[in-house]
Amino acid sequence: MDQLRVLQVGLGGWGRDWAQRVIPEVAEVDLVGYVDSEPNALARLWDVTPTAPLKCFLTLGHAIEATKPEAVLVTATLPGHAPVTRAALAAGLHVLVEKPFAESLDVARQLVELAAAKRKALMVSQNYRFFPAARKVAQLVSEARLGKLHEISIDFRRYSPGTVSGRGRHHVEDQPLLADMSIHHFDLLRLILDREPERIYCEAWNPEWSGFSGPSVAVASIQFGGGIVVSYRGSWVSTGPVTPWSGEWRMDFEHGHIFWTSRDDEGARYDRVVIQKPEGKPRVIPLPALAQTDRWGTLAEFARAIREGREPECSGRDNLGTLAMVAAAVESAKQGQPIDISTKQVRARLAI
Repeated sequence: MDQLRVLQVGLGGWGRDWAQRVIPEVAEVDLVGYVDSEPNALARLWDVTPTAPLKCFLTLGHAIEATKPEAVLVTATLPGHAPVTRAALAAGLHVLVEKPFAESLDVARQLVELAAAKRKALMVSQNYRFFPAARKVAQLVSEARLGKLHEISIDFRRYSPGTVSGRGRHHVEDQPLLADMSIHHFDLLRLILDREPERIYCEAWNPEWSGFSGPSVAVASIQFGGGIVVSYRGSWVSTGPVTPWSGEWRMDFEHGHIFWTSRDDEGARYDRVVIQKPEGKPRVIPLPALAQTDRWGTLAEFARAIREGREPECSGRDNLGTLAMVAAAVESAKQGQPIDISTKQVRARLAI
């Protein structure tokens, strides 16, 4: 397969991590240039990427003219996601963009419509999907070997209280948990259940002693229809045992129970799926071998989908459902009441 000529836009800390660790290891991609409006951001890249000075640009238009890319990878901060994506699509380029790909559902729908009109791929990097445990659980649910699923409990715990002098990007966001982290867990729910949620009741708050600007803790009850109810608990300031990034999941079926977890600090190394039937012993399930996981998996899927002329997994069109979940959770927490989930009805902004 011919390599996909990709231009990367956004070279802050996370963007540089993409540039240094991810892109060089994805053979399907040929990185032709870097774009950032801040010269200092590009200069920091030069320290670790010797060829960067020859490929760096301050504007997207200049970079497109000079490098003739086929696609753009958007790793800018959230305020830049929609403007850069819109400009790239308008220029006739495919786009892979970090999550969340827009600050509101209205803007997200506009981008999806533009991609369709231009006949270009628009994909969102929901990288938690690309892990063996998540893939295996989705398969087990679809096969229904344990009978009907009725309850899911998800726990996510990390301790990142922050201080005045030691706050990261997520500490100053308006929705550091729901829009920046829970979005992964909500997207996994849609993947695993292969259905859309119907209603959510969410409470979100921020302890007065934390270093976060927005709600760092949330609990939610999510109804998926078909008798499936999800209990979700997430925290950036929990002093309890740390969970993997995908959280700890317990799923109760008619004839058994599944416990699974994924994406530890060491990637997929500790992915785990355990099945237990009534009066039986827990059984660890073998997991599929994935050629590429995490962000490496999203980038490879993006390139393959374009070369194969198909819609990529986590397309912008599909990801509207995940954005709707996040927007409904934010709105529910603000209003203090349950919210029906719909990509057409939910209007809350995902401001970060």
